[in-house]
Amino acid sequence: MNVPPRPPVFATLGCRLNAYETEAMREMAAAAGVEHAVVVNTCAVTAEAVRKARQEIRRLRREHPGATLIVTGCAAQTEPETFAAMPEVDLVIGNSEKMRPGTWARLAPDFVGETERVQVDDILSVRETAAHLIDGFGRHRAYVQVQNGCDHRCTFCIIPYGRGNSRSVPAGVVVEQISRLVDRGFREVVLTGVDLTSWGADLPGAPRLGDLVRRILRLTRVERLRLSSIDSIEADPALMEAIATEPRLMPHLHLSLQSGDDLILKRMKRRHLREDAIRFCEEARRLRPDIAFGADIIAGFPTETEAMFENSLRLVEDCGLTFLHVFPFSPRKGTPAARMPQVPGQVIRERAARLRAAGAAALERHLSEQVGRWHEVLIESPSTGRTAQFAEVAFAAPQPEGAVIVARIDGHDGARLLA
Repeated sequence: MNVPPRPPVFATLGCRLNAYETEAMREMAAAAGVEHAVVVNTCAVTAEAVRKARQEIRRLRREHPGATLIVTGCAAQTEPETFAAMPEVDLVIGNSEKMRPGTWARLAPDFVGETERVQVDDILSVRETAAHLIDGFGRHRAYVQVQNGCDHRCTFCIIPYGRGNSRSVPAGVVVEQISRLVDRGFREVVLTGVDLTSWGADLPGAPRLGDLVRRILRLTRVERLRLSSIDSIEADPALMEAIATEPRLMPHLHLSLQSGDDLILKRMKRRHLREDAIRFCEEARRLRPDIAFGADIIAGFPTETEAMFENSLRLVEDCGLTFLHVFPFSPRKGTPAARMPQVPGQVIRERAARLRAAGAAALERHLSEQVGRWHEVLIESPSTGRTAQFAEVAFAAPQPEGAVIVARIDGHDGARLLA
């Protein structure tokens, strides 16, 4: 009896870049004919992320007892021995290896030869981005990876050791891919990377992110261009000019702020101070009055006092933040912050809750300000879409998927706009 082929099952943990790379792996595995495998793309940003990865691996092994279980991603890169020691795991593949078609060709049923159980190279020796670029994922919004890795060494972060040093995709390659995506019908493209504002530093002539943005908008017909998380201290003049003059660049920036206290920022080894963040938001809002800001903020970083935390809490209002990503500090083994005096767990949780409450109040204020206004909305499903500022909109009547429509905002439910 012929058994139908079983395509691989993929599980993604962590960031949007991981989700992007999962789609790239899915394409490579399909091209190689890989069957009956489970691939877990892990995150290493916190110790909790690694714990969740191990939990997910055990769950997937129970659900797929006969499959080849492969672990990859940042946690596999930084702790290969942890996952190789798990009886549920068959193969451990590093971040560089997972983006190579040859890795997946060796997993095909007709491959003759040995496959090493642990395939993890020194990621810091990698000097180029992966050549494999997918043609987007999602049905109406595409994500394009233009950069990988990070040259900075923030004291709380293990990611450079999972992703390697910063590498940029050449502008011509990015423009070509976005043109393909537009031809396929994508209305919106999001530029992604580990440290997006470092794009170009390793390319000839050291172009900046603003140069890439302006080139994309000049040479492609993309209707809506969006940036993922940026480091505001690295925003270059060309990027600020694009914010001010390019209506196709969406008025929404997610900022890697992490704290609102100067001493904590120095202990984090961040490159900005509190006033830098406030000044950037004021300038961006002057250039683009309708712009909305999101931000990452860590609660309970080692040595954080109540007064230091209050500085972070006030940053929500001082910067005019709308979409808050709050991270309760979790010590990551191997980082300098893990060796610093720790804040008690109960205090961390309480501060994270206060930050989330401040974020929820800020979002509600933003949503209230939109009632009665008209917005261009990208329709993601018959009942939902996103404004240019990335606020979610729920519709009472079905809308045409993939269209960009002009809608009047009638109200909100505290989390979404209603139209």
